[in-house]
Amino acid sequence: MSTRIAPGVVQIDTLLGGWGEVTSGYLVEGPEPCLVETGSQSSLPTVLAELDTLGLGPADLATVVVTHIHLDHAGGVGDIAAAFPRATVLVHEKGARHLVDPDRLVRSAALVYGDLLDALYGRLTPTPADRVRVLGDGEEIRIGPGESMLVSVRPGHAKHHLGLHDSESGLLFVGDAVGVRLPRVGVLRPATPPPDFDLDLALQSLQRFAARRPAGLALAHYGVTPGDPLDLLAEAASTLQGWAAVAEAAFRDGRDIAAALDEAFAHELEAVDPDAREIAETLNGVHANAAGFQRWLQTRSGSTTTSGAAGPTPPSEAGGPDQAPTPDTDRSHTDRSHAHPHPHPHPH
Repeated sequence: MSTRIAPGVVQIDTLLGGWGEVTSGYLVEGPEPCLVETGSQSSLPTVLAELDTLGLGPADLATVVVTHIHLDHAGGVGDIAAAFPRATVLVHEKGARHLVDPDRLVRSAALVYGDLLDALYGRLTPTPADRVRVLGDGEEIRIGPGESMLVSVRPGHAKHHLGLHDSESGLLFVGDAVGVRLPRVGVLRPATPPPDFDLDLALQSLQRFAARRPAGLALAHYGVTPGDPLDLLAEAASTLQGWAAVAEAAFRDGRDIAAALDEAFAHELEAVDPDAREIAETLNGVHANAAGFQRWLQTRSGSTTTSGAAGPTPPSEAGGPDQAPTPDTDRSHTDRSHAHPHPHPHPH
């Protein structure tokens, strides 16, 4: 399903896992149209059908840009590139090589997910190197005469994360940097997966987003948020700091970070419809965020101890660009942790 959210901007529900209003991509229309986020490979039929309905033929798409290379955002890149042979794929420099040669990334994810990887996300088809272009901070993506999207390198959630500010609509495409806010849940929660999460960088990214004075915030999970975008950015910063404070206190006291976060914030979802709550907990569960906080705290303190352990690292979050998962990753933890399902394992 597609929805026009601003003049020249269409939101595409990629229907990850068959869920509506969970993961979105965006088509920015113009003489040189750009697709922001492809969704997972499993979402490819949905995305291609919506692009066809919107009148885009194989020669019509100019660019495809992903805010970061987690598979729910970039898993369909290679297949979209094949379907639109004139399109250039745009990505952060630290993600580019994994789109060209995703073998280690996919093997790492397969070790973590087993059959679930194919059932829920799919894999990642390689993109030819000559189709991929690296984006730097301050670059512009041309949409047409007088319209472009300004690229902002915004680490924190992941070191290969970008934001994109559209000059015509004023919308700011923020990926996962602001967090997760599903319409059926109505609660903003941070997204702090290991191994890249960095609180200071994440807060700086939010401040720099606010300095852009966007007309609206377009989240990957999910859609354009209601209300004043500056208020939501302030809420995102406050929420992130609140979760970090709880995690840091637990870490300092040697308590379980996941248990501490659950005790502090589980009440936020108590009034939410049970089905919607289950999706929210699956998409962005406490254990996944706890694992990200734990790794950040350990890195900051130079500690390799299990102080404040978050429990077994959820399979969805084991590994990252600098830490590939091992075959003995605890898959049994998936069901009881409600882990955030972004397959973030990346190769070294």
